[in-house]
Amino acid sequence: MHELYLAESIIDIIQNYAARDGFKKVNSVSLSYGRLSCIEAKSLQFAFDVQAKGTTAEGAALEFKILPAMIHCFSCEKDLEVKMLPGDCPSCGGNEVVLTAGTEELQILELDVD
Repeated sequence: MHELYLAESIIDIIQNYAARDGFKKVNSVSLSYGRLSCIEAKSLQFAFDVQAKGTTAEGAALEFKILPAMIHCFSCEKDLEVKMLPGDCPSCGGNEVVLTAGTEELQILELDVD
C-alpha cells in the first residue's frame, strides 16, 4: 500500500509550504496523476486523513484530476484513450501500439489555505 508513503510525502510538502508561507490551515489539496499510475484514490484519502491529524492539513479534502491513458497505434496512426493498456489497437486491431500518457506521477497542483 504505497498510498501511505504518498500521503506522508504530501503532508511533508504541505508542512514545508506552511512553514515558509505562514498559513495555518489547508482546506483542500488538488492532485493529479495518470490513470495507470497504480494510485487508489480512496486509499490515498484514507491514509492522508490518518496521517494529517495534528497538522495544518487535518481535515483537508483531496481533489483528484486523473489524467487519461493514451496509446498511439502505428498501424492506423490514431491516438486513442484507453482504460487499461491493450495488447492490440481497439480501433484497427493492429499490434504496434505504444503507451503515450497515463503513467504520470502524483503532483500537487494547488493548495486552498487559510
